Amino acid sequence: MMLDYYFARRFILSFAMITAIFLSLMMLIDLLEQLRKFQGTEVSTGQLMRLVLLNVPGAISQILPLIMILSSVVLFVGLARSSELVVTRAAGRSGIRSLAAPVMVTVVIGILAVSTLNPIVAASSNRYQQLADTYRSGQPAALSISREGLWLRQGGERGQSVIHALGYDPESATLFDVTILSYAPDGGPVRRINAETAQLADGAWRLKQVKLWPLEAGVNPESTASFHKSLSVETTLTRERIRDSLGRPSGISIYDMVGTIRQLSAAGFATKQYEVWYQSELARPVFLVAMVLIGAAFTMRHARLGGTGVAVLVSVLLGFALYFICNFARVLGENGQLPVELAAWAPPAASILLAMGLLLHSEDG
Repeated sequence: MMLDYYFARRFILSFAMITAIFLSLMMLIDLLEQLRKFQGTEVSTGQLMRLVLLNVPGAISQILPLIMILSSVVLFVGLARSSELVVTRAAGRSGIRSLAAPVMVTVVIGILAVSTLNPIVAASSNRYQQLADTYRSGQPAALSISREGLWLRQGGERGQSVIHALGYDPESATLFDVTILSYAPDGGPVRRINAETAQLADGAWRLKQVKLWPLEAGVNPESTASFHKSLSVETTLTRERIRDSLGRPSGISIYDMVGTIRQLSAAGFATKQYEVWYQSELARPVFLVAMVLIGAAFTMRHARLGGTGVAVLVSVLLGFALYFICNFARVLGENGQLPVELAAWAPPAASILLAMGLLLHSEDG
C-alpha cells in the first residue's frame, strides 16, 4: 500500500510539472495571438491578459491527453533510471501491478475533468466570447436556441437589434423566416423587419422579400409599412462568430447538454455534433487511462537496455495517432456515418486494449 502511495505521489508531481510547463507556454502563445487579434483597437494589456486567462481552462482541457501521456513517460523513465522498478519487481510485484496507483489517479483526474473542468471551460469560453465581442464592437453579441427557433442579438454605435429566425443554414449562413427588431442607443424601438431569408455577407444581412415597419410614437406602423424585394442591414456578426456560437458544444456545460440537445431537436436543428461530444466527454476518463498505459508500455523497461529516447518518441507518436483516430471517429459520428456511441466509446476502448496488449507483451513476453 505504501508503494502505491509513493507511485501515486510521483505521478501527481509529474502531472503538475508537465501541466505548469504547458500552461506557461500556452499563455505566452495566446497572449501573442490576442495582441494580433486586437491590433489597432484600444484594448489594454490587462484586458488582453483577462482574455488569455479565460482561454486557459479550454486549452488545458484540449491537451489533457498529451499531458497524461507525458506525465506517464516522465514517471516511468524516472523510475527506470533509478532502478526502482527493478527493486519493485525483485520484491515480487509485477510491472503491471505497479500501474494500479497511476491508473487510479488518472481515473480521478478524468472524473474531475468531466465533472468540474468541463463546466469551467463552458463558463470561461462563453465569457471570453462576450468580452471579445465587447472589445471589438462595444456591445456583446448573444445567441440562444429555444423551441421557438434561433435568437441573435447584435450591437453597435447605432443601437442594438434582436433577430429571431425559425431556421438556419450554416453552410450559406442564411436565416429563414426572419424578424429583426431594432432599438435606438437610448433603448427605444425604431423599426421592425420581417423577411423570408437573411444571408450574412460582407458585414451585412442581405434580406429577401422584406416588409419594414417604422416604429414612431403616435404613428400607426401599418400605415407607413413598406415592401422591398431586397434590403441590407448592417451587422457586427460574422460567420465565424455565429458558427462558433452554434457549433461549439464546449460552450455548454455537460450538466446542461441533455436539455440543450432536446431544445435543438425541438427547434429542428441537427444534434449529432452535440450528442457525439456529450458521449465523448463521458468517455474521456477511459481515453486518459489509455494514454497513461501507452506511455508506460514503452518506458517501463530498464534504462540500461538503451533506446529510451526512441521509446519515448514512439509512445508520444502513438498517443498522437490514437488522439487523431478519436477525433476522426468523432467526425464520422457527427456526419452520421457511425453510431454516436460507437464513435465516442470505441476508440478509447480500443486504445486501452492496444496498450494492455503492449504491456502484456513487454512484461510477460
